Amino acid sequence: MRIVVTGVNGQIATSLVERGRGRADIIALGRPRLDLTNRESVLRAIEASPCDIIVNAAAYTAVDKAEQEPGEAMRINADGAAHVAEAAAIAGVPLLQLSTDYVFNGAGERPYRETDATGPTSAYGRSKLAGESRVLAAQPNCAILRTAWVYSPFGANFVRTMLRLGETREEVGVVADQHGNPPYALDVADALLAIATRLADDASPDLRGVFHMTGQGEATWADVAEATFAAAERHGRRPARVRRIGTLDYPTPAKRPANSRLDNDKLSRTYGVVLPEWRRSLSDCVDRLLSMT
Repeated sequence: MRIVVTGVNGQIATSLVERGRGRADIIALGRPRLDLTNRESVLRAIEASPCDIIVNAAAYTAVDKAEQEPGEAMRINADGAAHVAEAAAIAGVPLLQLSTDYVFNGAGERPYRETDATGPTSAYGRSKLAGESRVLAAQPNCAILRTAWVYSPFGANFVRTMLRLGETREEVGVVADQHGNPPYALDVADALLAIATRLADDASPDLRGVFHMTGQGEATWADVAEATFAAAERHGRRPARVRRIGTLDYPTPAKRPANSRLDNDKLSRTYGVVLPEWRRSLSDCVDRLLSMT
């Protein structure tokens, strides 16, 4: 199978390239060859890279900065996603579109299902929701996969930040009233490969539409930080404590969802795909990061 993935340095794209070795031919496209804000650039780049399926993992992900740059977020996450969907439709191949929990308002008291009403409260969330709508309109032969709290050995993410802070601080204040299901990007990549194989070979409408894809088990950011520090201690790192704080103690330009939990039952029933439990994968991630230092 030949898979085009947009994004070159992002966590998902990098993980997909790694996990695809020996299983698929992964072509990662990014700037300057592919510029999501430029329709012609997207169409040309994908036309020049024949494939069986496309994964759109590139996105504007600076959640706070998007409050000052809503137009740029929309150009990348909505217009850019539409350009990729159009290219997929022209090529006659399915599309996997990565999306986010930020399409919800975060006020729910249970994990969100795909059928729940959306209501983003940030510029980033609005841009991603617009991207979903435009993708579905341009290329119905697609699966939109919402995820959240992704971490990996690559790029900037919460786990890497905690490891860096733990080197110099005895105590770190971490928000303890936001809840999610952290997925490891390498587990996400494995899931994408399985989903891509089914989607490319099976025309069933049930395989199309919106799905949620996160790790198993629930956590707060403080829980993730404590697990990160505990795993680091097993490698001889100095102990670091977590001071549990509230969202109001750590104000940000963009409102963070209190509830980022996503219900993955539809993905499990439809594709038979279940991501591993977050603590196990986080331990693997920390082991890998610290073995590289």
